[in-house]
Amino acid sequence: MDLLQLRYFQAVARYEHISRAAQELRVAQPSLSRTIARLESELGSPLFDRQGRRIRLNPYGAMFLRHVERALSELDDGRRAVREARDTGLGRVSVASETLLTVTHLMGSFRADHPRADVRLFQSTAQEMDRRLRTREVDFCVASQPLTGTNLESVELAREEVLLAVPPGHWLDGRESVTIPEIADEPFVTTRPGHWQRALLERLFAAEGLTPLLSCEGDEPGASQDMISAGLGIGLIPAMSREAGTETRVPVAWVEVEAPDCERALTLVWSRDSYLSEAALKFREFITGTPFMAHRLRLPDARREGDEAVAT
Repeated sequence: MDLLQLRYFQAVARYEHISRAAQELRVAQPSLSRTIARLESELGSPLFDRQGRRIRLNPYGAMFLRHVERALSELDDGRRAVREARDTGLGRVSVASETLLTVTHLMGSFRADHPRADVRLFQSTAQEMDRRLRTREVDFCVASQPLTGTNLESVELAREEVLLAVPPGHWLDGRESVTIPEIADEPFVTTRPGHWQRALLERLFAAEGLTPLLSCEGDEPGASQDMISAGLGIGLIPAMSREAGTETRVPVAWVEVEAPDCERALTLVWSRDSYLSEAALKFREFITGTPFMAHRLRLPDARREGDEAVAT
C-alpha cells in the first residue's frame, strides 16, 4: 500500500465515479481501476459496491476513508509546516465564507496589518465548508449556519437581526413589522439551497406550516437587495445593510419580521486537529479580538459613493 493508492482511493470515494476521478487525477481510467482493485486485494475486502458502471462507497470503504483522510491530511500538514518554516513570510491562511462580501473588509484589514501573510479566500456553501475543513483546504470558515462536521471548534463573532426588505412603494413600505402569514403569497428573492438566507426563510415559513413563493434564486446574497429594489420580490436581508446606509444607493424599505429567531449568528469555525500556520494563528487572534461588526462598518469612501454590491 502506497500514498498514490490512497490518493487515488480518496478521489474515487469523493466522486463515486471512476471516470470523473480519473479526469481529476489526470490518469487513464483502466490504470485507476487496477489501482483500486489492488488496494481492495491488499485489504482483503471490497471498498465499493458496483452496479454496472456505477460504484458506491460501501461501509468498509467509508470506514477506510476516514482513516485515509486523516493520514493524508497529516502528511499535507507536515509538508506545509516545513514549507512555511523555510519561507520568510508568516505562511498561509485560507478562509471560506458563504458570501465573500461578508469578510471583504475584514480580510483587507488583516492583510494591511500583516502584509507578509499569504491570504486565500473561498466562497462556499455550508456543505462545502464541512468538506473543506475536513480535507484541510481551508483553515477557517466564517459560517452563518451550524456546521455538522466532527472535531470542530467555533466562536461566535456576531449576532444580528434579519429584516424584511421590500421595494419602494410596496404595500409594506412604511409598516414597522409584519408576520409570516401576512407575506405568505409574496414572491421572495433569495439564495439557492445551502445558503443561510434560504435556510432561514424556509425555517420561518415551516414554523407556520407554509412554503415560501420564490421569484429569484441566486448564489451571491449580495445581489439580493438590488433585485428587491428593482421590484423583483421581497427578501430577508441582515440589519447590517440598513445600519451601513445601503438604501441610499439601493433603495428599499425595511420591515421587522414578527418571528422568533429571525436573526443571523456569524461564527468562526476551524478543525481542532488541523495544523495552523503563524498567519492562521494571527488571523484567529485578529478576528476574535476586535468586534466583527466594526470591521464590516468600516466602509471606504468609494463604497459609500460607488456601485459595489451590498455586503450581506
